[in-house]
Amino acid sequence: MIVGFYGYLTGFDISSVRVSLNVLDSRNVLDSRSHEPVTGEGIFLPDAAATQVFGEYLGRSLPAGTVMLLHGDLGSGKTTLVQGIGVGLGITDPILSPTFTLVSEYFEGRIPLYHLDLYRLEPTETQPLNLETYWEGVETPLGLVAIEWAERLLERPEDYLELRLAIAPSNGRTLHLTATGKASALLGALMPFQSSRLQD
Repeated sequence: MIVGFYGYLTGFDISSVRVSLNVLDSRNVLDSRSHEPVTGEGIFLPDAAATQVFGEYLGRSLPAGTVMLLHGDLGSGKTTLVQGIGVGLGITDPILSPTFTLVSEYFEGRIPLYHLDLYRLEPTETQPLNLETYWEGVETPLGLVAIEWAERLLERPEDYLELRLAIAPSNGRTLHLTATGKASALLGALMPFQSSRLQD
């Protein structure tokens, strides 16, 4: 199954989608049995503000236990997206990329946010860190997990959203989403966002 969406985020008002977010909870979203990747066609984000707004939508809508693997070159908007996720969760602390601390934990929002940055690590250095504790919900409360430079992960979770950001020729950003495992239901659940707001 392919869920495709492409459009522009100009003029987007985050409050206008609040009603549709009620369906995105762990009871009716994280119940898919498929582990086949589901790929979206892409979203065009014309500027940093649009990237942050889309992140805010994700922060308001994604359920606890969602893992987001973020890919993209330096300056492609990964941290900007996570800053928007923090706003959507209700986090008021500034969100900076944890390049040197590796992990930043935020507990003041509706659910926790775990922001990881693997830029400085080699893939073999990530395995001993036991990063799975952030998505297994055993040692830490389940929340949203956003991992920058996720290509350095040797072992991925079974269920995750993969977000690939790239700098567009127009200096905007393109965002491609892929969902694997139970997270594939989340990609389909994002359809109200694109159908109501990406028609400009």
